[in-house]
Amino acid sequence: MARAFIGVSGWRYKHWRGDFYPPGLRQADELAYLARHMTSAEVNGSFYSLQRPSTYQAWRTAVPDGFVFALKGSRFVTHMKRLRDVETALANYFASGVLALDDALGPILWQLPARMAFDGGLLAPFLRLLPHSTRAAAELAARHDSKVAEALTASRSDRVILHALEPRHESFGAPEALELFERESVGIALSDGAGSWPEVDADTAAFRYARLHGETALYRGGYSDRSLDAWADRVQGWLAAGRDAYVYFDNDVDGRAPHDAVALLGRLH
Repeated sequence: MARAFIGVSGWRYKHWRGDFYPPGLRQADELAYLARHMTSAEVNGSFYSLQRPSTYQAWRTAVPDGFVFALKGSRFVTHMKRLRDVETALANYFASGVLALDDALGPILWQLPARMAFDGGLLAPFLRLLPHSTRAAAELAARHDSKVAEALTASRSDRVILHALEPRHESFGAPEALELFERESVGIALSDGAGSWPEVDADTAAFRYARLHGETALYRGGYSDRSLDAWADRVQGWLAAGRDAYVYFDNDVDGRAPHDAVALLGRLH
């Protein structure tokens, strides 16, 4: 049976304290508290820098069985290297501790620069480098370089790894782009960004991934009841089609993201 994994993009925000997080809650207990109210969270830190195995292990320990983390892929790969000559960078990313999440490892999201148009000659080799199992990820991780001081290059079990890309350029809606993503079993993240960039809504993999950056303003404000009802219907449609759904609220500036995630999850239940 398909499942819905609903959560937020990041969870350590000072202005959530005393609002979503109860007054007096220790910062060290915030992830565990969040995991009691939603079913997933998207990790932002893995986008900005390589983490450590101990960090990933601490996150896994803090959450119950069934909770999953979506990880943002390294911006060094997507924004600095711009997907070119990235095999070592990918090895470093997977060696940094990703495999410590074990059964709590959800999809890996690769967010592309807004000005990056679809280029099959660039995208195809990159997509073929992505490991689709923890065993393949461990083999890739073993090729890391000295930038990873504490490496984890083994997996406790062989599990599927899902990948999704979040394009922000209209060219990714072209048939040749969708065909490539489907051929490589990579999802296209549906981005709701208050009209800031085109939405690409397509089934290219066995799951769906959505990022809700804001209904009326980017990263700000909350989603209306009517909009949450519409998103619940949309998610139910994905589930009915047999696709797991991963949905993350990124409207964190005004503290609405966790409340909207809980409200959407309640509608689905």
